[in-house]
Order: sequence, then C-alpha cells, then structure tokens
Amino acid sequence: MDSLKLIISISRQQLCLWRDGQSLCCWPVSTALNGPGEREGSGCTPRGTHIVRACIGASLPANAVFVGRRFTGEIYSPELGKAFPQRDWILSRILWLSGCEPGVNRLGQVDTMRRYIYIHGTPGSEPMGIPKSHGCIRMRNADLIDLFDQVSAGVSVFIEE
Repeated sequence: MDSLKLIISISRQQLCLWRDGQSLCCWPVSTALNGPGEREGSGCTPRGTHIVRACIGASLPANAVFVGRRFTGEIYSPELGKAFPQRDWILSRILWLSGCEPGVNRLGQVDTMRRYIYIHGTPGSEPMGIPKSHGCIRMRNADLIDLFDQVSAGVSVFIEE
C-alpha cells in the first residue's frame, strides 16, 4: 500500500516527504520564531501527529495571496509587499493542519486546526532554514507547489523538535 507522510523537523528547519519508509524529497522551511509549542495564542509551531485537513489553492498561480484561506485576487510582488509591510503573507497554496492527539494538539486550548496552523508559501525575501513564522510552517512557493501536487487531504504529518 502506498503510504505518504510528511515529517517536519523544527531543529533542522526541514520538511521531508516520505513514502513507504523512504525519503522522497526534503525542503527547507521556516517554523515559529517563538519555537515549538501548542497553546493557542503562543505563536509557536505545534508538535506531534497531525493530518492535512484541507488543501487550498489548487490551480491558482504562484504567489496568489490568501486572507482567511480565500484567494484575494492579488498576486504577491515586492511592490505589494512594500505597500502592506505588516501583512503576514500566505501565498500560493495552503495545507491546513489538524492535530490528532487530544490534549496535545487537538481540542481545547491546543487545537492546531483552530489555531489556523498551515504549511504555506511565503515571499522569496523571507529566509528559510531559520525560525521566523508566527506558528505556521513557511515554504518557498515553488517548493510548496511541488509538495502540494504530491499530497492530498488526510496525509499524515509529524512535527518533531
């Protein structure tokens, strides 16, 4: 049976796609500036077992801008970034995560999905390989589109320190 899963390493700032126990591809990411943690409002990246609950943005152009998981009609550019310097840019695609461990990353004050934790694209000017996000897992847009095209809702995601 074909078994895909994602493993995200906070310490290595890396996301790897695995199939049947073999690593297929790894990409650099940027997790939370505040480090690992599950509590709502912490700005931390949650740990543990998750699934991709929803895949958002199929067939949209690279650099498509999302607000509230909806395409705004905008395409990110450095000029747009300068016009709105305070926006936390969510670009290209969204893989919305849902925790699988009640009391750890699901339900109550630790619910990954209710915290709106995504794997999403980010402007090319944002660094990869260092923690800088507000809790989400940021990826380069081309890397995210490559990943998005290989996974579907329900794929397992494990986030380790």
